[in-house]
Amino acid sequence: MSDRLLTLAQVQARTGLSRATVYRLQKAGAFPAAYLLAARSPRWSERELEAWLASRPRGSTPVADAG
Repeated sequence: MSDRLLTLAQVQARTGLSRATVYRLQKAGAFPAAYLLAARSPRWSERELEAWLASRPRGSTPVADAG
């Protein structure tokens, strides 16, 4: 598999997570970090995202932040 860089919309489509949840999990260190190609242009590694998805139990949902 090549390591494509995915947009936020592509990440949301693959994970089912909202924009806020992606960034909340990323800030907590529980989601792959985005690479900034330019200002306001975050991209996620397809390999890192696939590894993250594979590491999660099937049917699991992210734990909501208490704060």
